Amino acid sequence: MARPRKPLLSRDRIIEAAGSLVDAEGLEALSTRRLAAELGVSGPSLYNHFRNKEEILEAVADEVSGQVDLSMFEDGRGWRTALHDWAVSYRRALAAHPNIVPVLARGPGRRPAGLRLADAVFGAMTEAGWPPAQATHIGALMRYFVTGSALGSFARGFVDDARAYDPADYPHLGRAHLLADHQQQVDEGAFETGLRALIDGLSVQYAQLAPPPD
Repeated sequence: MARPRKPLLSRDRIIEAAGSLVDAEGLEALSTRRLAAELGVSGPSLYNHFRNKEEILEAVADEVSGQVDLSMFEDGRGWRTALHDWAVSYRRALAAHPNIVPVLARGPGRRPAGLRLADAVFGAMTEAGWPPAQATHIGALMRYFVTGSALGSFARGFVDDARAYDPADYPHLGRAHLLADHQQQVDEGAFETGLRALIDGLSVQYAQLAPPPD
């Protein structure tokens, strides 16, 4: 009898397995030994595709960056709407994979999808008339804001025990213990409030730009 065929090991299989492990258990759970065991292969076989664990993490991070929608920079939306819609898509991708956010927060490095993301934002801002230096600042600002919002939950930062917030000590936190029950509403509302405030502020700066020479 022919032996059953095992799926061939590939970069995509490794990235998928590594991403699932990080999603489920965090960055600390990922090791080449653990990943090989999850894939049912020997540890050295991973090195045919990646030199080390860090390269695997970079690939997982780039796969998440690749989930961010960039179409808003190509379909004629104004820069304000495009920046808003891109930030929402960016946060959605990160919120689905919060454990990989510390890797993404380091910046795109050499990651192709991450670089395409940065290129799209910078290109859209300069094409809209922002000077290159300010377009760079906008890209940095948005990355700080989006990754920061995905690193943790404000609502889940409070325990659900009303006794923890004695009004004698914290007179304005009488309902803080209820926040965790409304985590998505609170966190998404805070993100949207901050995002609109950022774009409104940028709009003021944009209106003050010197008009291009005739």
